[in-house]
Formats: sequence, C-alpha cells, structure tokens
Amino acid sequence: MIVRVFDKSGASGYGECTAPEDPYYNHETIDTAWLIITGFIAPLLAGARVETAEAVNAALARIRGNRMAKGGVEAAIWDLEAKLASKPLWRHIGGTRTEIACGVSIGLQQTTEALVEKVATELNSGYQRIKLKIAPGRDVELVKAVRSKYPDIRLTVDANSAYTLADTDLLRQLDDYNLMLIEQPLAAGDVVDHARLQREIKTPICLDESILTVADARHALELGSCRIINVKLGRVGGHTEARAIQEHCRNREVPVWCGGMLESGVGRAHNIAMSTLAGFTLPGDVSASARYWEEDIIEPPVTVSPQGTIQAPAGPGIGYEVNERRIESLMKRREELAL
Repeated sequence: MIVRVFDKSGASGYGECTAPEDPYYNHETIDTAWLIITGFIAPLLAGARVETAEAVNAALARIRGNRMAKGGVEAAIWDLEAKLASKPLWRHIGGTRTEIACGVSIGLQQTTEALVEKVATELNSGYQRIKLKIAPGRDVELVKAVRSKYPDIRLTVDANSAYTLADTDLLRQLDDYNLMLIEQPLAAGDVVDHARLQREIKTPICLDESILTVADARHALELGSCRIINVKLGRVGGHTEARAIQEHCRNREVPVWCGGMLESGVGRAHNIAMSTLAGFTLPGDVSASARYWEEDIIEPPVTVSPQGTIQAPAGPGIGYEVNERRIESLMKRREELAL
C-alpha cells in the first residue's frame, strides 16, 4: 500500500505500508491496515491538526498496535516535511552517513548446492553481508556448507521464530561457524526465553519481531535477551520510534541494522534514509530494486555499488521520483480522504 499525503500548497509526500497480504508475520494485513488508516488514523490526524512529522506518533497513540498502518502514514508525512524544508529526508531525520552498507537475505533453496551458488551470485554483486534463512532440519548443514566455501564472509542466519528452548543444543552448534548473529530464533514477542538462550550460546542473538517499541528494546537489553537489534521501519511504526530505538541502543553500544519487508522503491527509499542514522552500524537488508522488481515504482531505481553500498540521495524528501504512471497501471483500489 502506497500512502500519499498533501499539504494545502499541493506538495506531497510518499510512504509505504509494509503489511503483507496474510497475518503470518504479525497481526496486520493490507486489508486491516486499509481499515485502520481510513477509519481511524485519518480522523485522528484531522482532529489533532499536527504541525510536524514528529508529532504524528503521539497523535496516534490511542490506536493500539497496528504499527505498520501508522508507520506508512507517518513516513509519508516525514517525506512531505523534508520536501517542504528542501532537505533530503535522511538529513532531515538526523542521518549522518552519505552512503550505507548493504547485505542480502537468501531464502531456503531447493538444494545446498543451489544455496552456495546463490551466495556466490550475491557476493559477486558486492553485498557485504549474507543472511541465510534456516529452519528445523535445514540449519547447521547449510551453514557449514556456506562457511566451508566462504570462510571469511560476514554471515548471519535468520530463524524467523522457528525454534524453542528445546533446540538449545542444536543452536549451540552454530557457535562453531563464526556467525555475526542469529536472528529471532524463538517466539515473536518473547524476551524471557531469548535471555535464557543467549546465556547458553556464544553467537549474538538479534531480535526482530520481539522489538516493536523503544520500551521493548530497553526490556530486551536489560534482560540480556539479545546483543543486536533489527529495526524494520514498518514494524516499529515509523521514523520517530526507529530513531528512538537506535538512539537507546547507541547509548548502550548495541548495534542495530535495517531489516526489510518486501518493499517497493518508496519503502526502500525510507529504509535508506533510516539506515544513515548513527546507530545503524551493521549492513542492512537494503538491496537493489532489480533484486525484486522488473520495474520499480521509483526513478531512478535503487542500485548497489560493486563495493556493496548505496549512496544517500541528494534530492529533497526520499530523493527519488515516484512513477505515478507505473502506480496507476498496477492500481487495485484507491481512496482519497479530505482532512
């Protein structure tokens, strides 16, 4: 879902709601987000008469959860505000890097050989970090095969909550492969069992689905549930909360990095901006448009250098032109709301 907001002058900003079609990542879907945005977010913003992007988060605090719906709207308002200030969004939100380091996430492949070949392709494209998806029965041997072929690359694994504490001995085997981190091995939302697991393994745990707010990050770090945090802009509800999380972690010397959903170029541009913040010290899942899309909805498409970096754009707002013709050709539904 693409969100476009206007001010009275006709200037506009773009955001993207990253909720998927099904409620399998979290409770949100595109359909629920559509309902929340049109039925609740828009009326609340109309009543609050917010004057800054930073005020949006507080204006929507009455809405429990639904952070992807809120984040899509908030991101669009940040883009609008940056354009009105004639500043790149990444500078407007306090970013400090002129380029970001990029990694990629590789899903489960049909064979181990296919996985190793896929890793080779991504390394040849310049990506600085490889993340492997793992699942029970398809874990240690996959990591062993990749690490044997590439002993020195930055390598991580993502379990997507597929394991329990009963798998501690198995997960401990991953300590032998010099991984940067293991991402969200246990249940989404959990911090207690993750703290117990982190005490049992050497590999740093990175939390993803367990961290929705800066309070969640504080609880996890105080309990020792993780040593690294993945920040997804939609999952945490937009730039305001993302900035708060990275600042809390930076003050405690805990690295964060940018995770990705299946964003179009609009969401990808917001991820680039977020990744320029000082706390984002590890390569994120921000990759080239061409990895996912034959034709993106922004111009120019996002490209990655041979060194595995993306330059922060110089133009105002998200720094990319949105291709309205392309959006119109793909349109399934539209709703316009007057505030």
